[in-house]
Amino acid sequence: MNGITMMVIAILFLGAGYLFYGKWLAKTWGINPKDPTPAYTQQDGVDYVPADTNVVFGHQFASIAGAGPINGPIQAAIFGWVPVLLWILIGGVFFGAVQDFASMYASVKSKGKGIGTIIEMYIGKTGKKLFLLFCWLFCILVVAAFADIVAGTFNGYSDTGATVKANGAVASTSMIFISKLYSLA
Repeated sequence: MNGITMMVIAILFLGAGYLFYGKWLAKTWGINPKDPTPAYTQQDGVDYVPADTNVVFGHQFASIAGAGPINGPIQAAIFGWVPVLLWILIGGVFFGAVQDFASMYASVKSKGKGIGTIIEMYIGKTGKKLFLLFCWLFCILVVAAFADIVAGTFNGYSDTGATVKANGAVASTSMIFISKLYSLA
């Protein structure tokens, strides 16, 4: 299967998830799209500022993508493109998008408060502390996994698939990238 076909399948699947599953979730949770958000009800020009729908969608898209554009090709090189494509499509719609949708809905219904504050309101201070501890540990896990995946790209592979001692191309590219960033700073 070529890249264009995969892209078309992904656009159709993600579009269907957005249109059908998103609408079903909104209907199930009783969301009224005409209700004003905290950006309008508490508008202060600093923290609460109405934004264009496309801007909000762009932020959401960037959040759900996360490290996918970096890790996806690396994982595809290891496991093949089918598991990675399925994970991105199914996981993105049925896990990531639902979690983000629920978090944003809870925040909107709580006058724009953060999830930690919402947990404290409904569960208590201990619940908030446990949630923040979980977030901190989860961030450490994500950084460690990301670092491990990136470090794995420094392994060199021969044409037979055997690991070789060093991958000079990756190291050279990394040094050029680092020096370019340093010169911009």
